[in-house]
Amino acid sequence: MGLLDNLKAKLGPARDKVTDFAQHHEEKVGHGIDKAAKMVDEKTKGKYSDRIHTGTGKAKHAIERIAHPDTGTTTPSDTSQSPPPS
Repeated sequence: MGLLDNLKAKLGPARDKVTDFAQHHEEKVGHGIDKAAKMVDEKTKGKYSDRIHTGTGKAKHAIERIAHPDTGTTTPSDTSQSPPPS
């Protein structure tokens, strides 16, 4: 077995645990991401709002991909908090 095969074999159970966690707690993780983004935005006094919003969206999309790896599709995102396009 090569090095990559060994790594894949050892990381397989961890990946399964992360996927299971994301499936069971996707809503809570999304809420935590929103809460952290709000706090950072307040601390920076809105200076980096656009970057924070972009990062938040990407993080939520990543959680959706992790939580639903077999479907190839993701659940609809909550777009009610999206700012209008520039």
